[in-house]
Amino acid sequence: MSPGAERLFDAAMQLSADERVALIGRLLETTPDHAIGLPAEDAALLEELDLRYADPAGAVTWAELKAEH
Repeated sequence: MSPGAERLFDAAMQLSADERVALIGRLLETTPDHAIGLPAEDAALLEELDLRYADPAGAVTWAELKAEH
């Protein structure tokens, strides 16, 4: 990531979890479908994301997921 993106990330980490989720949604709305690999309006994707957000106890952290790959 560029230094500017790192600063934005650091600032975003100061937000509440709800604010970070809202920010993610806004960013995804502006990201071309081909850049994320799946269409943002994919109903199955949105349903899965909603389920994971509703039950964070069973969720895997990004750091855990990243370490697996």
